[in-house]
Amino acid sequence: MPVVELSYTRLQKLVGKVTKKQISDSLPFLGLDIESEDKDLVRVEYSPNRPDYSTDFGIALGLQGLLDIKTGAVKLKIKKSDRYQIFVKSGVSKIRPCVTGIVARNGVIDTKILEQIIQMQEDIHMGIGRKRTKSSIGIHDLDKISFPLTYTTTSRNTKFTPLKFDKEITISEILEQSDVGRNYGYILGNFSKVPIITDSGNNIISLPPIINAAITTVTTKTKNLFVEVTGINKNDAENTLSVVATILESAGFDLESVKISGAKNSPPKLAQKKISVSASLINQILGLNLSTSKICSSLKKSRLDAISKGNRIICTIPAYRFDIFGPMDLVEEAALGYGIQNLEPILTPSQTIGQINPVSLQLKSLNQIMIGLGYLEALNSSLTSKYVLYDMTNRNTAKIISVLDSKSQEHTILRDSILPGLLENLSRNIHESYPQKLFETGTVFTIDDPISEKINFSSISAHKDANFTEIKSILQSALKTGFKITIETKTSSHPTFEAGHCASVISNGKSIGVIGKINSKIVENYKIRMPVVGFEISLSESIL
Repeated sequence: MPVVELSYTRLQKLVGKVTKKQISDSLPFLGLDIESEDKDLVRVEYSPNRPDYSTDFGIALGLQGLLDIKTGAVKLKIKKSDRYQIFVKSGVSKIRPCVTGIVARNGVIDTKILEQIIQMQEDIHMGIGRKRTKSSIGIHDLDKISFPLTYTTTSRNTKFTPLKFDKEITISEILEQSDVGRNYGYILGNFSKVPIITDSGNNIISLPPIINAAITTVTTKTKNLFVEVTGINKNDAENTLSVVATILESAGFDLESVKISGAKNSPPKLAQKKISVSASLINQILGLNLSTSKICSSLKKSRLDAISKGNRIICTIPAYRFDIFGPMDLVEEAALGYGIQNLEPILTPSQTIGQINPVSLQLKSLNQIMIGLGYLEALNSSLTSKYVLYDMTNRNTAKIISVLDSKSQEHTILRDSILPGLLENLSRNIHESYPQKLFETGTVFTIDDPISEKINFSSISAHKDANFTEIKSILQSALKTGFKITIETKTSSHPTFEAGHCASVISNGKSIGVIGKINSKIVENYKIRMPVVGFEISLSESIL
């Protein structure tokens, strides 16, 4: 999550007549997590879906609403102008087709504001810009640029002096030698030509989405700014521009429009949108009984405009609040404006009398019996790997159940047996003393339509004298003591168990599992130092 450092003193000046304590108490209710405080400085973590909170200007707008100093939607005042124009050539269409922009005049940039503009730019690049792939921002000293501009392409051998360089180098060299070139050059792909923005004197002012030219560097002496945003689609580019425009206007700049034409590009709209929500929905979700006027007031404190029409609330959403998609988002905004601290938690009325699941009671009883018999309970994940579940135990992979798009290379298979996991537990504890006795009850999965689940019970014992008789007596004791179930065994074969030392577990004439001595090759695979005996049965088919 991105973090921004704020000054309480600066916030007090931006917000109005408020105390440091009021600001400190209100920040969490804007959805900002206070990371640390040091005298006048506070570091807060904000959600990437609120890039307007990347500067103290944006946070001040939110605080003004929450503290009822200024409410309602922030309205951008953009003066229409014919002085600034960008012509777009068709060559950019397959590389980075969209460009938009705005002019910000008559501002004052001190060191702190400059730092925040740069930080805002980078935070937006990493967040909604998706590491500059979807959109990227170039901020320039307007007075160093002669309009009109042209968004076009050029060869990688073209030279210009990039930001923080003192000599001309080729674009290929920029991509190879600069940090930003190495980090983001891949966005330009393998195209022989790359996008650039040139002024009327054919001077390159930007190589989007990589770097600006040195000639348009913004300093504390800069009074007027030109902001260009390029991207892969118009909507993303204008969303990004709306945030920057809102912040710059809040910082005291006067905004002027930029005309854009060519290759299906057009001037930015930065228009507000309207969304309707039912007052009853808001009250139902929040557990309140607010009047429509109170709901409208709460929404305005979240810096939205709202009017009531019967039982419906018509909300006007400023362009920079593109994180608001529908009615449920407005429920959240109403809650924030009303005050999270004012919501009184109540218990949800139960429709039924709660009780412990009978299956849980039976499993708990079985666990207690096994613990009493000297066994330690294991708890392994239902997701495992093909290596553990099949390769190490010589089992057939014909009925393997793989998970799509797993985030882990070690947890890609739904287990159909518990025993391999217990063997892996032993392999991770070979340095511990013996005997080692483990058991587990848990869910296993089998291929069906849909995939079926059942509960299995497995146990293993590892020590120098481990044998079939020992593990069979453990299984008989557990089932007879806990459930008054008797079993018998019938010689069988299984790839995990030693030939001649394996049997099927029979209950009521039906095979419910397997028991025996683990195959010596499997024991060697797991590097276990002692003989191992074990069993696995289906509780779903015998007890539950």
